[in-house]
Parts: sequence; structure tokens; C-alpha cells
Amino acid sequence: MPSLLDKRLVLVTGKGGVGKTTVAAALGLAAARRGKRAIVCEVARETRLASLLDLPDEGYDEHEAEPGLYGMSVDPERAKREWLQHQLKSGTLAGLLGHSRLFGYLTAAAPGLDELVTIGKVWDLAQIERRTGVRRYDLVILDAPATGHGLALFTAPRTYARVATAGPIRRQALRIHGFLTDRRSTGVLGVALPEEMPVNETLDLERALHDELELGFDAVVVNALLPDRLTRKQEKLLESLDTDLGPAARAAVRTALSEDRRARVQRTELRRLRRSLEGSVMTLPYVFEPEIGREQLDALAERVGGLL
Repeated sequence: MPSLLDKRLVLVTGKGGVGKTTVAAALGLAAARRGKRAIVCEVARETRLASLLDLPDEGYDEHEAEPGLYGMSVDPERAKREWLQHQLKSGTLAGLLGHSRLFGYLTAAAPGLDELVTIGKVWDLAQIERRTGVRRYDLVILDAPATGHGLALFTAPRTYARVATAGPIRRQALRIHGFLTDRRSTGVLGVALPEEMPVNETLDLERALHDELELGFDAVVVNALLPDRLTRKQEKLLESLDTDLGPAARAAVRTALSEDRRARVQRTELRRLRRSLEGSVMTLPYVFEPEIGREQLDALAERVGGLL
């Protein structure tokens, strides 16, 4: 199977709060450092990517973060107007219709349309011959919404292709669906924390991807893995010292033991994930900083690049 960095589109998905945006940004940096032109996208006017890569907040445009790496946030309303312009072959007509009250009512009543135009924009970015824009990318990385919303995004083209029996929407939806489910062009990167609930949700998502799209994870990144510092012998020794220490030292020992037990629980969940998943499982270390800065992101990108 080709490396994720050799595909046209990588969908980064997982439970909310597991570090998807950080992993997506690190993957983009790793791709750029291999000489690829990459773009990282987030959806629904999110701004986390902008803060990580020092991009402008008005993120629908394709902004350059550094040589070879771009970022943007896909706004469904802008994506609808772009789709209209492409279908009508007229920016003026598309603008009039897109801003009309009737069009707003119709699109609000069409369930899943936001998801369809959003994934359609991402699909367009990954094409060699684009409908919108002139810049060509070697790799498009989508920082997808959290698990349930992410799955709805991925399945929207198939849903619309089933509803529309003919016409441009069906043709476009089928093209997007075919691209998303082609393992040669599209990869899926899961992100999880080494904890019970994120691991359970990752396993559930793998089954849903298979059932809905006949897809699976190319790989899963287990984020924020604590170092395993103490051996069992050292742990028992610290436990035996607890009663002979002063308050400050006792508190330090108990903190160390607590973190060590947490690290052991993490590794238990990591082993469970590796036993249950078909794809490979990689790990990224816990970053002992209040916020991920550029220095930490660069280090994670180097680690990601070495794993792929």
C-alpha cells in the first residue's frame, strides 16, 4: 500500500479532543519537508489550524504557511456559491441566486447539503485539474469533524447520488464518492488517545467506515502517550518509601506513582487497539507544554515523517 504521503487526499478523523488538528498540521509539515505541495483544510469556520500554522483567521482562501504548505478553512456557504458558479457558468447569476432568500430556504431544507459541498470543495482541491483555483496540490489533508459528523461528511456524496437519480448533482456526487473510496487516491488516518473511550470510539469508527464506505484506516496515530519511566521494581521501592518521607517528598512520590500508573493504563489501551485494528498503529509522545507551539509542532512533524 502506498504511503499516506503518496496519496492525493488524507482524511484525518477521530473523537473530539484527541488532537486531530495537531496531527493534521504535523502531517502537512512532514509532507512539505519531503518536497510536496500540501494543503491542510478544516471545516465549518474552525480557527485552530490558523493558530497552529500562523495563518489569517479569514481562512477560506488558500494561505501559505511556509514554502510548500498551505492551509484553509472550508466555509459551506462559500462552497455553495462556488458550486453554483460552476454549474451556472456565471459568477453574476451565482451571486444573485446564492444570496437570495429563496435559495437560502431551499438549501436549508436539503439535509446534508452543507456536507456535500464541503467534501466537494476538499475533493476539488485534490484534483489535478481543478474547477476552482489554479494552484495544484500533491496532497490535501482534511482535519475532519469529530467522529459522527466526520462520517456524515464522508458519506454525503453517496447519499446524494442515491437521492438524485439524474442530473449534475448525481454525476458530481458519484465522482466524489468514487474518489473517496479509491484506496489509491484517498487514505484515512485515525487519531486517538490511549484511553478507554477514545479507543472504543476508534474501533466503532473503523466498523462504520467499513460498513458505510468499505474503507478502513490506513493507520491510527495514538496521541499524547506518556513515557514509561519506572520499572515494577522501582515502583515497589517508591511505594515502600511513602511512610518514611516528609509531606513534600511524599507528595512528589505519590505524583510520580500516579503518573506511572496512568502510563501503564495507556499502554494497556494501546495494546488493545493494536490487537483489534487491521491498520498500523503509530504513537506520538505527550508534549509537556501548556500549548503546542511551533517548536513542538516541528518536533511532531519530524516524528510523523519518520513513521510514514
